[in-house]
Amino acid sequence: MVKLQNEIGNINITGDVLTTLTGEAATNCFGVKGMTIRSVTDGLVHLLKREFMGKGVRVTYNSDNSISIDLHIGVDQGVNIPVVCESIKDQVRYKVSKSTGIEIKQIDIFVDTMLLG
Repeated sequence: MVKLQNEIGNINITGDVLTTLTGEAATNCFGVKGMTIRSVTDGLVHLLKREFMGKGVRVTYNSDNSISIDLHIGVDQGVNIPVVCESIKDQVRYKVSKSTGIEIKQIDIFVDTMLLG
């Protein structure tokens, strides 16, 4: 949880809010099929349904009240992965910072699978 204080009072932002904002921003980028998770039981990568996309996001809270984000995604076959990842970073940084006012220190993206269109 991130705690912010302003002249009106205190604001507490939970991890669920951050993972939802991040997942939505990432999955709205061109070339992204969705968020992914690696199964513990069979080791396979699974594409997450929209309501569970927060499971493909890990938020780490830093001591300076900033956050670091890890995203696990699946992309369309044939896309330029570095360009898609830069687009995701820009969108996530913009959407999360604009919505919450929290500084994002680092965004790491893990492309777990490439799926046919």
